[in-house]
Order: sequence, then C-alpha cells, then structure tokens
Amino acid sequence: MKQFFRRLYSDYLMPSRLAEYEALLRDASACGYVQMSVRDFLRPPLGPGRAPTIVHRHDIDSDLRTAAKLFAREVRQGVRSSFYFRLSTLDFGLMRAIEDYGSEASYHFEEIATFAKQHHIKDAGEVRRHLPAIGEQFAVNLRRIEDGLGIKLRTVASHGDFANRRLKLINNELLADDALRARCGIVCETYDKALLDQFDMYISDRPPPQLYHPMTPHAALGRYRSICLLTHPVQWETNWRDTTRCNLRRLAEGLTW
Repeated sequence: MKQFFRRLYSDYLMPSRLAEYEALLRDASACGYVQMSVRDFLRPPLGPGRAPTIVHRHDIDSDLRTAAKLFAREVRQGVRSSFYFRLSTLDFGLMRAIEDYGSEASYHFEEIATFAKQHHIKDAGEVRRHLPAIGEQFAVNLRRIEDGLGIKLRTVASHGDFANRRLKLINNELLADDALRARCGIVCETYDKALLDQFDMYISDRPPPQLYHPMTPHAALGRYRSICLLTHPVQWETNWRDTTRCNLRRLAEGLTW
C-alpha cells in the first residue's frame, strides 16, 4: 500500500522541482564547474588537466513537455547537456533546437526489449540468437533519426525497460558488437566502462522520497571533480496526460508479452 501511494504521489501529486534544477545549475557554475554534454566530454583534454566538470545526461523516457522546460532552464544558465530520445519520444523540432544551441540530441535505444516483446520471447538465450537481426533494426532506426535531424549521431544511451529486467538482459549488450558499432559510427554508449571510469561520481535521480542516488548533486559539489548526473523529466514535474498514457501502455505490454 505504501508503494502505491508513493507512486501516486510521484506520478500525479508531486510539486514541480524545476526551480530546484535551475538552482543546481547556478550553484554548480558558482562552484567553478563546467557543465557539458557527453559528446563534448569525450573531446580532449581528458583527465586531470580538465576543469571540474558535470556531464548532464537526460533520458527522455517520456514527457516531452518537461524535457523542453529542462532545456529552457539550461539555456538560461548557459549550460550544455545531452538529451537521449526514444522512438516514442522523438521530437525533431526540439532536437534541432537542442543541437542548434550547442547541446546534444541523440538516441535512447531499446531494440532488444522491443524485439522480445514483439515476438513474445521471454528467454534471454533465445533473444541473443536474434542479435544480428536486432542490430540491423538498430541501424535502421539510427539512420532514420540521423536523416530527420540532419546530423551524424556519435553517442547513444541504452534504455531500461521492464522487459530487460525480466530477461536480465540489458539493451546495451547490442553494442558489444564492435562491427555494428563501427558501421553505425557510434563512438560511445553511455554505459561504456571507458566512459564511466572517467567520472569520480555518478548520480541518478530517483522518485520521491529518495530523489537521488547515491547522493544529492549539491553534496557532490566541491567533493568530486568529475560528475555525471542522469535525469529523467518524469522525476522533475508531473504530467498527468503523458504519465497516464505511459502507464496504460506499460500495462498493455505486460499483458500481451
């Protein structure tokens, strides 16, 4: 019952936290942090010679309205970041605006989970046998986004779906295929160990009451030189219509898989 009321609060009753987000951007700048996208972080110089850095990564699982509000606050504070869009949240107008500003708009991919659900496969070994075909679908989807956006995408982010949790098979296993990665021109997937090892602290937002894991960004300021902050629009402002649509879709997928 407690879990139900927590979900009800986070999905429909939580007050907007966007002012908190903008305050974080201001405070990080005041502490001397350069705030940037994943793509820019991968450019030299790397390592100790770089100024204190926060990499902002937004996974746009849902709620384009709040994603646009997060972006607007970053523009106001002169902050760059990365926004990763699922096929279900693609908005080429917003994505072009993000790129024109100097931030990064790219792909939040989930082909493994999508294939498993579409073909009613619940065995991870069986899914793995289809990875070549799934990889081809990833390449098609990536090209579609690149064509719509008019740029080459260099970094991508794996999405975590309920199907991945049941299968114990994460979507980024797809890019363990170096040939597929090279053919698609992917420089980095955001869960690559080589990227994660560059951060002194990796923080992800969480639903209330926890809000962050393993610590708040403010607690990390000044203590860590290289921070990655992963955020999701749904954790920062409620959107009744979009949340209800996503909840119903998740219910339908669970019943039909």
